[in-house]
Amino acid sequence: MSNQLEQLLEIWYQDKDKFDWVLATVVETAGSSYRKTGAMMFINDLGKYYGLISGGCLESDLMRQARQCFGSNGSKIVCYDMREDDDLGWQLGIGCGGMVKLLVQPITSQNQYLDLIAVRDTLKAGQSCQYCQIVSEHTAKNYLVTEQTAPPSTVTTTPTHFIHQLSPAPLFAIFGGGVDARPLCEMAYQLGWHVIVIDERVGYARAEYFINAQHVFKQTIENVAQQNWFKQLDAIAIMTHNVQLDARVLNVVQQSDAKFIGLLGPTHRTEKVLNAANLSYKTLAKPLSNPIGLDIGGELPESIALSILSEAHAVLAGKLNLENTERLQHVS
Repeated sequence: MSNQLEQLLEIWYQDKDKFDWVLATVVETAGSSYRKTGAMMFINDLGKYYGLISGGCLESDLMRQARQCFGSNGSKIVCYDMREDDDLGWQLGIGCGGMVKLLVQPITSQNQYLDLIAVRDTLKAGQSCQYCQIVSEHTAKNYLVTEQTAPPSTVTTTPTHFIHQLSPAPLFAIFGGGVDARPLCEMAYQLGWHVIVIDERVGYARAEYFINAQHVFKQTIENVAQQNWFKQLDAIAIMTHNVQLDARVLNVVQQSDAKFIGLLGPTHRTEKVLNAANLSYKTLAKPLSNPIGLDIGGELPESIALSILSEAHAVLAGKLNLENTERLQHVS
């Protein structure tokens, strides 16, 4: 089950008029909670839900709350407070010791689908946006924030306006379509990332081995910089296992705006790649993760894929700075 908003929106959009739907959003927390503010879940009248707002302990009761919103115009505000012994949270057997407040809203054509179609289209276009939810038990109304629709404050949440800062799913390019790239593509897809696999060599990056890649690019490496998606890349893994090809890739990706660029292989091999590319560590446009990946132990492709994604995820989330942080790396 995916919890990436873009994928949740796509699931809902395909059946938006086939079922009754509600949107459940965590709008406030206190103390310990499994998910933080902004977490969303889509629930339909078949009893299916997509996304998570807890570790599974609140979902069954939330389904009951959702049924009260199907076919109505009104929202519900539901609070589970595990800090009080007599609260429903304790009756449900939840022991995380915090408070979670949720806004449960029906999604209907009458309320313009809570403006979720506009949110979907914006994220699919690779653009960030602000999304405002009206925290009220009256008529459900949300909207994509624009200059015309902006509430009094579009920076901080007010008691009546819960405002999300939404960003598109990370766009991840894997240069190299060998066997070890397959689990990396699959794991990134499971995270909800968009994946592009690039390899110009015959017999590599075969589409049937990368069925969850958004695109498998088979043209010359140098043509990649001309693609519309190139400037939108967030993370790049270079893993062709060929020094000359890695060098060409390394030159091309200097033009990208990616926040994470990593090269597979030990440092002595990286020196050969840099020399072949007529580059040095000092002339690189951005810090290079090499050897790529955190040292989590393991030598199989799946372990290496996990280590690469762990590092890339930490960098994109602002938890790791390649310029200032001493890192434990996976020696490939």
